[in-house]
Amino acid sequence: MTPRLSIHGLSVRYAGAVALALDDVSFDLGGGERLAVIGESGSGKSTLALAVAGLLPSRTAVTGGVEWPGLGHPPVNGRDIGFVFQDPGASLDPVMRVGRQLAEVAYTHLGVGWRAAHATAVELIGRVRLPEPARIAETFPHQLSGGQKQRVAIAAAIAARPKLLIADEPTSALDTIVQAEIVSLIDRLVKEDGMSLIFISHDIALASTIADRIAVFRSGRMVEMGGTEDVVDRPREVYTRALIEAAAAPFAASNGHAGAQPA
Repeated sequence: MTPRLSIHGLSVRYAGAVALALDDVSFDLGGGERLAVIGESGSGKSTLALAVAGLLPSRTAVTGGVEWPGLGHPPVNGRDIGFVFQDPGASLDPVMRVGRQLAEVAYTHLGVGWRAAHATAVELIGRVRLPEPARIAETFPHQLSGGQKQRVAIAAAIAARPKLLIADEPTSALDTIVQAEIVSLIDRLVKEDGMSLIFISHDIALASTIADRIAVFRSGRMVEMGGTEDVVDRPREVYTRALIEAAAAPFAASNGHAGAQPA
């Protein structure tokens, strides 16, 4: 089957940097496939997301390539690629009502009139499971909680029915319960719309709940890639095992503490 996205020998060096931010990265991503990209800060995972979306800063040195054999044409951000950032404030206009922001995406990329675009905006708010979509459409971002703003940002990212959704640490600023809700939401939307997904996180336990495959990055290199079960249960690399143990430690500690309490 023709991959939707093909990356081959991708290396990235930011202007003025000595070390490569990405070093000879290659993989394919199929239609509807969900890939989690895992690693610590500085591992290159966010650089990968920016490179795929064509959002790297100017004067960045790039070798290798990002191709779209399953698309048939160069991708357009907002239409073919949806991007969810870590901070929804980075993608939401603070002085524009939520519904208008979503409607503008639909109006720009779907070729519909303004009335239909506004109706699409309200529908999108419902799809991301926000209550009273028509009311939410009339609110400003500052009137919403962090989790609600991230849901709106996800709605904006999927408004034009993209083929690829990139979620770059979309839950790191949220509490644990809301994190699980957002991951479940992304999982459902990806399946419903047949999107491919690149889900970027430092939390391998969280990412394993949504991914078909996991790619582990360290210092700009992809050190391990495989099916989620294989990577989590039978990691090949010491670094991957350390990430798994770090994710499991808080759970084990809380269980041990709970077990010490009187019945």
